[in-house]
Amino acid sequence: MMDVSPWSPAEIVETAVSDDPRHWVPAATEGVWMRPLLFDTVRGAWTNVVRIDMHGFISRHAHPSPVHGYVIRGSWHYLERDWRAEAGSYVFEAPGDIHTLTGDGFSETLFWITGTLIELDSNGKAAGYADVFTRIEQAAAHFEKVGLGRDYVRRFIR
Repeated sequence: MMDVSPWSPAEIVETAVSDDPRHWVPAATEGVWMRPLLFDTVRGAWTNVVRIDMHGFISRHAHPSPVHGYVIRGSWHYLERDWRAEAGSYVFEAPGDIHTLTGDGFSETLFWITGTLIELDSNGKAAGYADVFTRIEQAAAHFEKVGLGRDYVRRFIR
């Protein structure tokens, strides 16, 4: 039997779709939350469940690196596409893709996002960004606000 390397970081075991509302970090758009699962500071990636509980525009954005998604419940779509991401769907977003995320009501999707998410204005110009470090700070501030403490975020950082 092989021993686990002492250099290996600890595993993460979390309930992906938590019933505890304190685990859900509010996004910039009302009716959208993120449940952090992993902040990979070496690869510049993060994994979370995005919960959408609204209809309509959420954000127009681009990713210079790949994104993988798996729809757990519900559905959502991109205005630029003729398909809907529905429960059981796997979505691969190629680097450089630009899309407008739109809620169809209630959904929960597991996303693995590498690199940066670049928010775009209506003219396609960069209006903001998120990366693993801004997401860590966003989660830390939320966890502090809801009484879990800023350090609660450390459980997700590798």
